[in-house]
Amino acid sequence: MITVDEALDHLFSLVSPLDTETVPLAEASGRVLAQDALATRDQPPFAASAMDGYAMCGAAVRPGAEFTVIGESAAGHGFDGALGQGEALRIFTGAPLPEGADRVVMQEDVTRNGDRITIAETLGTGHHVRAAGADFKTGDRVPAPRRLGPADLALLASMNLPRLVVRRKPRVALISTGDELVMPGETPGPDQIIASNTFGLKAMLDGLGAEARILPIARDTRSSLETAFGLAEGADLVITIGGASVGDHDIVGAVAAGLGMEQAFYKVRMRPGKPLMAGRMGQAAMVGLPGNPVSALVCGHVFIAPMIRAMLGLGAQPAPRRSARLAHDLPQAGPREHYMRADVSDGRITPGPVQDSALLSVLANANALMIRPADDPPRRAGDVIDYLPL
Repeated sequence: MITVDEALDHLFSLVSPLDTETVPLAEASGRVLAQDALATRDQPPFAASAMDGYAMCGAAVRPGAEFTVIGESAAGHGFDGALGQGEALRIFTGAPLPEGADRVVMQEDVTRNGDRITIAETLGTGHHVRAAGADFKTGDRVPAPRRLGPADLALLASMNLPRLVVRRKPRVALISTGDELVMPGETPGPDQIIASNTFGLKAMLDGLGAEARILPIARDTRSSLETAFGLAEGADLVITIGGASVGDHDIVGAVAAGLGMEQAFYKVRMRPGKPLMAGRMGQAAMVGLPGNPVSALVCGHVFIAPMIRAMLGLGAQPAPRRSARLAHDLPQAGPREHYMRADVSDGRITPGPVQDSALLSVLANANALMIRPADDPPRRAGDVIDYLPL
């Protein structure tokens, strides 16, 4: 068996950043920016008012000073002219300052009588002006790689960038295997269960920015598995669930090898998830996950998610870990790295009392995978321990 870190190194060697494509800004949410985006304009493009009030020359502003209002400036409708001595302009938030003005006095700090205003004795000190280019200037960049969220898209829109170069979404084919499986909504026979792993993995993959397809269940026959692999043609990553162990009916590895898979490794020193297989099949990477539902999803977080991020150009790095203080004592760990379903609350982590890799309800109620290294010594309450957030 190899370690988790060694398995990750092998998996990263099977994938590389995908090619790029150009998409409309409105379709770029969640995509990974693949090329630096450069602003095509300054923002604001002019000095603008940050308040409703009056624009005037700051040097002339003092309590009790009087000005004549000669016009107004509103957002989208600037004042075509300049201020002279003793003159002011009614101005609204976002409107451009006129020539000769460098300060805005809030409307609450003046009294107005017709076209005359008087500055209040309680005048504040703020200038209430947004300088031209205060947010960004022409040529400023949003660096790649970057997963684009709502604030990024608003910024890029303000930079006047209608289209963006992003990394292509990884195409992932998901194949559940086993005579015991039926799809949700079907009526299982007396010896059958419902296929669940592919649905959890698809949700995970789609959330990471991949494009996952659930293929028909492959039965425990060579012909059925060969058909399923044929349907996966065109995928960047093929994931099988189940059939990767050493039982008489676990034939995924043999069938994949017969189709030309070059196996990179088999079995990882971890719990749950030991029967993990990986290699290349033509142009695609291929990973065989264990069939136990918790094992498959744990391996998804530990191995598949980092592979997807590497394919998106976000770097070949393990899943980011956090740490918390242990809520209670733990005995010595076993010989395999253990990913325990746990709850993190108020900086303390509590592993679940039941760690059976077949119990999805335990995983669904967890918000973390607490990581105990292989042969980890006994731990005391208050010890700092790593975990993967779920």
